[in-house]
Amino acid sequence: MSTDVGTGTPPVDSGVTRRKKRGAATYVVWAFLAFLVVWAALSVVMAPEVTGIDEFKPQNEFGLNPWVSLHLGPIDMSINKAVMYLILSSVIAIGFGLLVIRRGLRDTPGNGQNLLEIAYEFTEETIAKATLPPKMFARYFPYIATLFLFIAINNLISFIPLPGGEHSAIGWVPDLSLYAATANINVTLALTLCTFFIYNYEGIREHGPFGYLKTFVPSGDINPFMKGVVFALEFLSNVLRLVSLSVRLFANMLAGHLLIIMASGFAVLLGSFVGLVAIPFGLFFYFFEWVLIAGLQAFIFAMLSGIYIGFAVEHGH
Repeated sequence: MSTDVGTGTPPVDSGVTRRKKRGAATYVVWAFLAFLVVWAALSVVMAPEVTGIDEFKPQNEFGLNPWVSLHLGPIDMSINKAVMYLILSSVIAIGFGLLVIRRGLRDTPGNGQNLLEIAYEFTEETIAKATLPPKMFARYFPYIATLFLFIAINNLISFIPLPGGEHSAIGWVPDLSLYAATANINVTLALTLCTFFIYNYEGIREHGPFGYLKTFVPSGDINPFMKGVVFALEFLSNVLRLVSLSVRLFANMLAGHLLIIMASGFAVLLGSFVGLVAIPFGLFFYFFEWVLIAGLQAFIFAMLSGIYIGFAVEHGH
């Protein structure tokens, strides 16, 4: 007797599923291209008049002339090249994550899911678990992971030539340029302030205001004068983290991009065969910065942020 009945669920049409996947990917690609078109339009229409090639100054590539001027009282909210890079980084991070999740996670992951899982496992095992105490892990792992990915994406896309340069050899059209939002001290300082307020808040929350200040003083039978000296040094060290954490990222990205821009500028300005000498140096700095420095600086920033949060809530240090 046959047991086949028509009560089972109908098979999933794999063709429809594949079309949905391709449709979602197509929307993401078109949205990204639309963003680049808007970027190019703003750089051409809103940016100030670019200078000629004979007035090449590498430092001018890091100028932030407003593309769209916005002011809220004394606060300057203008849209400029740095803001566009920050928006682009956010769009890439959020869009890629949503695209992979909406496609569904599978036991046999595709390329997108593989990349997402690698990033997740790296930030979880190598950064968060290595720096955050267990009681802080669930609360601040999302922050540490977001910090690492946001900085890493910002650093990596800074090596993609995009319109908005301060120089041009073709009339009034801005040339393609390399720019890093993290090469702006305002960006790195804002990220550092987030970490600074978080770990001091958690320290006060864990120990109380006076108890947190006591953690700056070494325990044991020590001369009171030396305790005062150590307290002053620890307190100063705590405040100077604002400088060390922000300037490290800012200086590395700024120096690397300046070297690349200077090498490419020399190749153009010198011309003939003499300019060819600068090309290998420019390519070396480009790949060195892109392969090593971009990810390494994001890793160091996220790692130190986790260490500071962990130290703030520990007892007896």
